[in-house]
Amino acid sequence: MRAFSRLFFLFFLVALAELALLVWIGGQFGFWPTVGLVAVTALVGSSLARREGMAVLARIQQRLGQGGLPSRELTDGLIILVAGVCLLTPGVLTDAAGLLGLLPPSRAWIRKRLEGRFRRWIESGRARVVTASSARFHASPFAPPPSAPRASVPPEADVEDARILSEEESSRSG
Repeated sequence: MRAFSRLFFLFFLVALAELALLVWIGGQFGFWPTVGLVAVTALVGSSLARREGMAVLARIQQRLGQGGLPSRELTDGLIILVAGVCLLTPGVLTDAAGLLGLLPPSRAWIRKRLEGRFRRWIESGRARVVTASSARFHASPFAPPPSAPRASVPPEADVEDARILSEEESSRSG
């Protein structure tokens, strides 16, 4: 509940700051130039978000095609997604934050901070990493239905790829 309260307070503060800034800019430059500024930043930002998002998707596919894990690319994808949401939110502060998330140099800085935070969460036990080999085939949404034959896997086994053979296939291969 505490995290929800902080998040609500953050959204309230951001909205209040955006409103104050838009009113101030409107007073300085007028209503239509202020609306134009918000529209132009949204158009430029959405175009940049699409371009950067497609580039990250291509890097993810390339890394997977080489047999690697795209951790850096996935972090970039998360940053670009949040930046895109910021750009869809009307306002000057959120547009600035969104543009910073889309520019490669500032995105690299954000990524470095996020990866450090993720590492600290894992090391302190606040977050847990579950991989396919650490999941011991206990009750999961992907478990076979009760009527299907179940394979027994010793808890100490690390399974990377498996296929359940029928009795007929097992006797042929065996």
